[in-house]
Amino acid sequence: MESSMVAETDRTTEVKPKIKYSGKVVKISLAGAVIDIGVGLPAVIHISQLVSPTNEAIMKVEDVLSIGQVVDVWVKKVKEERVELTMIKPLDLEWRDIKKGMTVKGSVVRMEKFGAFLEIGAERPGLVHISEMAHGYVRAPSDVVKEGDEVEAQVLDVNRRKKQIKLSLKALQPEPVKEEEPKPVRPVAEAQPPRPKDKPVRRKKTGRKPTDQDEANALLLNMEQPKQVEAEPTAMEMALREAMEKAKTKKKVQDAKTKHKAVSSNEQEEILNRTLEQKARTS
Repeated sequence: MESSMVAETDRTTEVKPKIKYSGKVVKISLAGAVIDIGVGLPAVIHISQLVSPTNEAIMKVEDVLSIGQVVDVWVKKVKEERVELTMIKPLDLEWRDIKKGMTVKGSVVRMEKFGAFLEIGAERPGLVHISEMAHGYVRAPSDVVKEGDEVEAQVLDVNRRKKQIKLSLKALQPEPVKEEEPKPVRPVAEAQPPRPKDKPVRRKKTGRKPTDQDEANALLLNMEQPKQVEAEPTAMEMALREAMEKAKTKKKVQDAKTKHKAVSSNEQEEILNRTLEQKARTS
């Protein structure tokens, strides 16, 4: 008797949510049914947790269950006095269980041009984008996977509000080793005798180094200048020349005035002589 009670206690402690059992229906009521799953505690299932084989709405428990029927159920909750069951298969991964960086297993359920969807046991399938399928270039997702393939992927990101799960296949693949190209071997130059050093040419220090343009301008300037250049007059020579020019000009003016006075006096004498001759004739 004691051994059977210990066995029942051990079996009860093993009952956990999401565990699957096959049980026999022992009682039916308006709200649900009692199912014996062999754990030592009464196990009940509510009508809302029943599943119709035809996926029709369930109006009565008798539409799905009958006394003595064996059905597959899953543990939904475990309480001290009873176990709550469900015929709805629970999710393998709840949203709170999905973490960034974790590795999940899944099967390819849909193919698209931009990637593939994996069923990983969550509420929604996860997406493997084409850029996350391999380290190299992938022309199309079908070059890597096909529907029905079982693969492992790493969770890149999870958004519970948008119900999105981003996965990666290449994150679990080793990165390809890049082969280094051999460096070209340079030929060793033959040893040559040292060249004699030229004597340094001393140049006058200037503000800046002459450029090619400066040298060209100087060359053009030398070509434009005449070979023989007259010496420029000194200041004294220029003053002497100016005084001589003034003296010549003054002399010309005086000569002109003298000539004019001479002409005027001659004219006056002629007028006077004519006047005297006329008076003499009249007298």
